Amino acid sequence: MSRRLTIAIPLIGEWVEESYKNYFYALCALDAWGEQVEGDVSPERYDGLLLPGGWDVDPARYGADNTASHGVDPALDAAQFGALDAFVKVGKPILGICRGHQIVNVYFGGTLIQHLPQSPTHSRGSGEPDKAHDTTAASGSILYQLYGETFPVNSSHHQGVDRLGAELRVTQRSLDGVIEGMEHERLPLFTVQWHPERMCFNHARPDTVDGGILLRYFLKLCRERRS
Repeated sequence: MSRRLTIAIPLIGEWVEESYKNYFYALCALDAWGEQVEGDVSPERYDGLLLPGGWDVDPARYGADNTASHGVDPALDAAQFGALDAFVKVGKPILGICRGHQIVNVYFGGTLIQHLPQSPTHSRGSGEPDKAHDTTAASGSILYQLYGETFPVNSSHHQGVDRLGAELRVTQRSLDGVIEGMEHERLPLFTVQWHPERMCFNHARPDTVDGGILLRYFLKLCRERRS
């Protein structure tokens, strides 16, 4: 029997807030193990990297002044960009979620919209539940293969991808054009702006697709590429 997959999740300090628990619980429900990592990461110890949601990336990382970014944490940025760099260099699978989606874009030279206008498809006030909205996936993309062309997801963000990073392609958009999914042209790397870990198992909801399908695909990729 093969050992359980171990997924690195770079986080600084305490991760016990409910928003972070969901990542670990979802992986456990799929018979994988999420491990919080800080500082330098050794990719050979892990089967894949999950970059979770969270507060905003420091705009200085994409050459911009801070005009609307909140909760900037240079230590967390350093840990997550460092982990991403390490996994990119060895070609192991990477999944970026929400903030992780944005970090991947910045890492590859892209920029972010620091604040999106309030709309039915994105952005929420403090304490509001995730919004559900329809999206469209690009033909041939991972998301298209998993969910079809049009499907609803959740949303909990006020920033978004602006200029696309090198070798990334857009695989999903909300109906008002916000980039909701990306894939790398060569690497086993894909990202979503939404939160699959809040769309599965105990957090399954009737107004979105099953986020567990995406997480299962990521773990399947990790298993196939295990050395």
